[in-house]
Parts: sequence; C-alpha cells; structure tokens
Amino acid sequence: MRKLLRPILVVLLFRIDWKKLFFIGAILTLFRVVVQISTLPHPLTEWSLFPSLDVSSYRNSNHEKKLRELPARDNWFNISQHAPLVVSINSTDRLSQRMQVLEKQEQVSRQGKHRKHVTAVDKFISPPPVRNVSNNLPRYIASLTPDEALAYARREIENAPLVRDDQGLHTPLFRNVSAFKRSYELMELILKVYIYKEGKRPIFHQPYLRGIYSSEGWFMKLMEESRHFVTRDPEKAHLFYLPYSARQLQRVLYVPNSHNLKPLSVFLRDYVNMLAAKYPFWNRTRGSNHFLVACHDWGPYTLKDHEELSRNTIKALCNADISEGIFVNGKDVSLPETTIRNPRRPLRNLGGKRVSQRPILAFFAGNMHGPVRPKLLKYWKDKDESIKIYGPLPHRVSRVMSYSEHMKSSKFCLCPMGYEVNSPRIVEAIYYECVPVIIADDFALPFNEVLNWSSFSLVVAEKDIPRLKEILLSIPLRRYQAMQNNVKMLQKHFLWNSTPSRYDLFHMILHSIWFSRLNQLQVSQIS
Repeated sequence: MRKLLRPILVVLLFRIDWKKLFFIGAILTLFRVVVQISTLPHPLTEWSLFPSLDVSSYRNSNHEKKLRELPARDNWFNISQHAPLVVSINSTDRLSQRMQVLEKQEQVSRQGKHRKHVTAVDKFISPPPVRNVSNNLPRYIASLTPDEALAYARREIENAPLVRDDQGLHTPLFRNVSAFKRSYELMELILKVYIYKEGKRPIFHQPYLRGIYSSEGWFMKLMEESRHFVTRDPEKAHLFYLPYSARQLQRVLYVPNSHNLKPLSVFLRDYVNMLAAKYPFWNRTRGSNHFLVACHDWGPYTLKDHEELSRNTIKALCNADISEGIFVNGKDVSLPETTIRNPRRPLRNLGGKRVSQRPILAFFAGNMHGPVRPKLLKYWKDKDESIKIYGPLPHRVSRVMSYSEHMKSSKFCLCPMGYEVNSPRIVEAIYYECVPVIIADDFALPFNEVLNWSSFSLVVAEKDIPRLKEILLSIPLRRYQAMQNNVKMLQKHFLWNSTPSRYDLFHMILHSIWFSRLNQLQVSQIS
C-alpha cells in the first residue's frame, strides 16, 4: 500500500502546477455567476433596490387590467396561492413595503407553498377571494368603520375575479355569476346587522311561519337566530333591522271590514319615532341603512304615515308593485311569496316529473280576484285540451289529480297576479320543476339584480293573454328543456331551511338587502 501511495504523492506535490489550477477554477466560478445573473427576471440593480414581486393571481389575463386602488396599509395579507399582493409604487414607503413583501415571500416559500409569477404593476392589486385569505383580511375589515367596509366591498365587487365554474352556483341562472359570488363572499365576511330589541309580541319578534305571507316570518326567525350576521354592538352594524311582522300587525290592529289601515300606519310611525328619539342611528342616515321585511299585501300601505320610513328605508316587500310609487325598483327588494303549510316540514312534496311526463302545456287554478285572472279564464277556460284553466280547482278534478300533481304534470305553470302583483305560484312552480309564466306587468321580479329570469321563466304581458298558446308553442323543445333544467338548479335559492345553508332563500333575501345598501353609496364614499 505504501509503495502505491508514494508515486501518487510525488505527482501531486511536484508535477501539478497549482497556480494554473487555481486560475482555471476562478475563471469557471466567475463564468457560472455570470450565467446565473443573466437568467434573473430583473437586472441586479432592481434586485438590490426593489425586489421583484413573486405573487399569485386568481384572475385570467383578461382581468389583470382591472386592478383597483385601496388605502395603503402595512401587513394586510399574507401571500397564498390565491392572494395577490397589495402594493403601491407611488407610496413614499415603497422600499419598506416591498422588503416586507419579500420577507413574506421567503416565509411562504419555506412552508412549501406554490406560487405563480405575475408582473408588478403601478396600482394596488385587489384582495383575494374570501375563502383563501389569511386571518389578516378579517382583521383589516374589523379595523374599518361600517361605511369604509361597505365602500371596500363595493369596490371589490365592481372588479370581481372571473368565475368560470363553481360547484355551488349554476352559471346560466345569473346575470353575472362572478359579481354575485364575490358580493356573496364579502357579505359573509363583512355584514353585521343590529336588531332593535324594542317592541312586544306578537307584532314584534314573533314570526308567523304558516301560509302565503310566511316569508316575513321565516326571515325574522332565521335573522334573530343568526350568530353569524347579528351584532349586539350597533356601532359595528352595517344594517339595522326593524323586526315587526306586517301579518301580525294586520291580525292585531285591523278592525275587520273597516277598510281602514290608518291605525296600522300610525302604529309604525310612532314606533320609528320612538327609535329615532332613543337612539342616534336612524337620524344619522334618515333611515337609509335600516330595513324591514313585509309580505302581507298591505305592507307598503302601512308605511305612508312616516315619510322617511317610506322613502329611505330598504323595504323587502312581497307586494313589489313599481306602479304605485312606494316600492322603488333598484333600492327596495322584491320578497318571494312562499306558501308554507307545515312549518316543521317546509320542504315537503318538493320535486317534479321529467319533460316527457308533462302532457299539460299550461295550468292555472285559483280564486278569480284582480283584473288579470278573469281575463285568463275568459280566453282559455275549456277552450283547449292542452291548457287547463280553472277558478278554484273543482272537487271532481282534484279527486283525480291534485293541485300539486297538476303542476308536476305541466310544462308551464301560469302565475297571474291577483289583487296584488306577486303570487305564491311562482315559487310553487319552482318547487315542482315547472317553468313559471309570470303575468303581472308592474311586478319587480325577486332577486332580479342577480338572477337572469329569462333563463328559467317567461314573462307574458297582460295584453298578450289571447296569444298565450302561440307564445308557449314558439319555445323550441331544446330551449324548454334547458329552462326546465334551470328551474331544477334554481330550487336551492328558494328554499327555507330550518338551519340556513349557503345560497338558500334566507341568504338570497339578505344578499339583496346587502346589495341594495351597497348601491346607495355615493362615488365620493368609494374613491
């Protein structure tokens, strides 16, 4: 072994030119450094002064231009796969902000999170979708005043990230599914409602859960039970709820056959005046951040004795008649009218039949009140075998096929107005997977600000009742099948659940009220 090692040592010590070896090594090292620098996305001077931003984007290239400015604050968000950064190059604190961003990038990188690269821009990048943000966003929202939080939400909705596919939402049902999804997420994150404690039962705080006026009662019940949306601190509230029932108001105060609604409207006037005298909240906005929910036909008329209540308050009304000057389309909310026969089982008898098992072209049965239904009866009762038009469903007919079975066996379910514009048949048709045909010229459709009603229903003018069959037969089979499928997908948005679930009727009503409040904001409040 020693004999082998001796010649090797001689070669290493005396025959290798170490100076040349070190020189060659230095050249190779320098060459490697130059190659690495040339592959960097930015010049070396930019890395030393303004580190490039390694951020992720939750929008496609067509939406990268829709970037909006937000008030400059430090440490709003941590970076995640769906969390773009908030950066202002115009800020005097640009260097420190970017250094903080780099530190956060390194921290996330150590945790093994994957990010995509986007180009840094000269404006603020919008905050991330609610589900994927860190705890810093809720903390930031909590630091805002109610008006600041609403302005932030509206700015976010106007620049909503594109939604191509969402398992919880059926895109054809919506006017703009991206804006709705973002608005809904921000409502879940931000909205707090203060409920006034004043008022005795049954008019206040006692929901009426049965019958065609039950929407107001179900909303009251679920709103007062909500731990997520209700706040006990009125200073943190974005909306204030007047928790009375128009149905209970009518039952308790109306004198039968008197045709006098004055006692009801005076009662509400005195109630609001009491709140305005006791608290500062009504007078701050003249009631514009307050809302009420009333499904009884008389709901709008009981507001007339208080000008601010009638003009400023957000009114969620079943009687959403735009011709009478009380319901304001775009500010007030059209409340769906739902018939609940068993409050313990509100979803009983849900569902319908396939298109091939619906031999009836159109069906209606109901009382002959109002101007439209007698006209429907005049033109179509016993005139066509495919169109079944009745007054109250005769006993001889109901013994063979019930009212609900008629709806489940019909392609189109006619929903003409009665004394007032709304009808519980609209929601009944949705429950039984029958395409609703709405005949009420001045009716503001529920959730019309977000739903595309033409994708799952027909609206027929009152003057076109004589042409009803012609209009229905003009719908191609393929289009009808798509509409009927959309009705099925729509059901979840019109269901009352004892424990509310995402996108159900309780949340859809609340979202409409939230959306109306956002639309009240002036441009000066947003910019």
